[in-house]
Amino acid sequence: MNNILSISHLYKTYQSGFKALKDINLEISKGEIFALLGQNGAGKTTLISIICGIVNSSSGHVFVDGKDIIDNYRDARELIGLVPQELSTDSFETVWNTVTFSRGLYGKAPNQAFIEKILKDLSLWDKRHNKIMMLSGGMKRRVMIAKALSHEPKILFLDEPTAGVDVSLRKDMWNLVKILKNNGTTVILTTHYIEEAEEMADRIGIIRNGELIMVDNKLALMNKLGKKELTLELQNPLETLPRELDIAGLSLSDDKCELTYRFDSKDEDIDIAQLLQKISNLGIAFKDLHTKQSSLEEIFVNLVNSEAYTDEV
Repeated sequence: MNNILSISHLYKTYQSGFKALKDINLEISKGEIFALLGQNGAGKTTLISIICGIVNSSSGHVFVDGKDIIDNYRDARELIGLVPQELSTDSFETVWNTVTFSRGLYGKAPNQAFIEKILKDLSLWDKRHNKIMMLSGGMKRRVMIAKALSHEPKILFLDEPTAGVDVSLRKDMWNLVKILKNNGTTVILTTHYIEEAEEMADRIGIIRNGELIMVDNKLALMNKLGKKELTLELQNPLETLPRELDIAGLSLSDDKCELTYRFDSKDEDIDIAQLLQKISNLGIAFKDLHTKQSSLEEIFVNLVNSEAYTDEV
């Protein structure tokens, strides 16, 4: 699959000496949904702002569909749609006029049919004659997306797209992003909601202190860094854990009624069948068995809190 965005050795250092970005290298394929996760101040918005031409980098290169954002600024910027976290629209203008005007800013010829399609996809068609000041916060955010899509960009950046949005509307937004992907738009989003990335993203990047510490396929990331937990509900309580079961990761619950085995999912030496056989040979019977795997949120928290993490992207 061809890359729509290529970033190489990107740095950003402010005059104060603060290093906001450190050697960012990233490639994003056409049509994928990429989620960028990180704590406040990690560098997410700075990275997006550089790609969108709002902030200048200190060094490095960014190419949008093969076009350098510095040498071919206008051509590169025309390929990008940006929905910032802050809501900023002309409150006294109608939805239709706002979106149509935004298209014109990029020198695009009028296309009423295209604007109509955007508004219908975003469930804004019935509101097209409404002034923006009369819309709810969720609808205003949809208008921001419509504006960003009005000039037919190939990449859409969503900076915290569901910040301050209620749960039901958040799920509507998730469905909308999937529609955009199906229409061929590459979507790059930053989010604090881990379940948002888990629900939508094809790949996930984790940024910490200005460094991209991990980029991987969502499922591969969870398999590689996640921990699994096997719990056996015992038929009869165990007073103590037998010496034969003195195995790292295996523990007896406080109520003596459960055995729990925690292990890395990436560990190929784990043989659950052998463990269960050993338990059976000791005459320990269990009435139920269930497993659990670390969520993306747990993986994210462990990564951003691990100052010792040194693996390369």
